Amino acid sequence: MTKTTRPTTWLTQEAYDRLQAELADLSGPVRDTVVSRIAAAREEGDLKENGGYHAAKDEQGKLEARIRTLTQLLQDAQVGDAPLQGDTAAAGTLVEVQFDGDDDSETFLLGSREDRVEGYQIYSPSSPLGAAVLGHQAGETVSYTAPRGATMKVNIVSVQPYHG
Repeated sequence: MTKTTRPTTWLTQEAYDRLQAELADLSGPVRDTVVSRIAAAREEGDLKENGGYHAAKDEQGKLEARIRTLTQLLQDAQVGDAPLQGDTAAAGTLVEVQFDGDDDSETFLLGSREDRVEGYQIYSPSSPLGAAVLGHQAGETVSYTAPRGATMKVNIVSVQPYHG
């Protein structure tokens, strides 16, 4: 039996703390409220025709899915400054790119969409652009397929760790 390793998600300390608080709220008061609504709807009788019951059960399913997602994300998270290996793009780094044929450059954080970092667009390492630059160094040109199918080329101008 082979053990599969889950990918590590890089998060800022602020994002980690915010997600921890969200998980505590969802696992406690929010879950209790939903369970109470289900119980109250059950008392109304016939569950087949009970719209309130079905809505509460649907909400419970979404809530439990979010709780599982947060639990896994926080369990696998790498928090804080990303270890920089030279000038190689990795999760937790600020990557400056210049799109082929464009004089302007864009700097983004290569990280989790759960992070909310003011002033920077965030690209996941699994997004098309994030995956293209991941593991590459400043000075390299990489290409990727944009969501609408166009092939895009970007020159990696610089890579630096994000320090919050």
